[in-house]
Amino acid sequence: MNDLIEKHPLQPFLPGNARLLMLGSFPPPRARWSMDFYYPNLQNDMWRLYGVLFFGDKDYFLEKGKKSFDKDRIIAFLNQKGIALFDTAMEIIRHKGNASDQFLEVVTPVDLKRVLAQIPACRAIVTTGQKATDTLLEQIDAASPRVGGYSEFVHEGRPMRLYRMPSSSRAYPKPLEEKAADYRVMFHDLDML
Repeated sequence: MNDLIEKHPLQPFLPGNARLLMLGSFPPPRARWSMDFYYPNLQNDMWRLYGVLFFGDKDYFLEKGKKSFDKDRIIAFLNQKGIALFDTAMEIIRHKGNASDQFLEVVTPVDLKRVLAQIPACRAIVTTGQKATDTLLEQIDAASPRVGGYSEFVHEGRPMRLYRMPSSSRAYPKPLEEKAADYRVMFHDLDML
């Protein structure tokens, strides 16, 4: 068992126009990264979901002829759409050498108040897995939404929605098209698609 505390390796990505904050749990081990940004593992379908939803092409964010995602294209897209990214854990213990949430122990959660203070236009948070949802719910007064749904809460006088989307990990047993259908409803609700 590995009992070393890992610190989050990335800074939060917080565009000034962010209307949506997307929170995962924690990045996979660096050996699985194809780029130095969020959702870097080629076996994770987050950027394929975005490609399907916004461009009708699951490979839109893949670099041509390479086995990596195009970080610059992703960042330009997120800035244009007003989507912020971070994770719910700042420090973890990884009890197995993989990215599985079931083997992550959260040592230090995100300081949500500090993050939201930097994105004042944000009115919705989406969690992309159960570990992220459970970790976030320890900081807010909201009901746990069903997968594909949302609950409402107020953060320092700001009305907010918490969406719970299916994990983009291929370990989550749902086809890409079905996951995209859940995300599509959320983006329509938020007038972002």
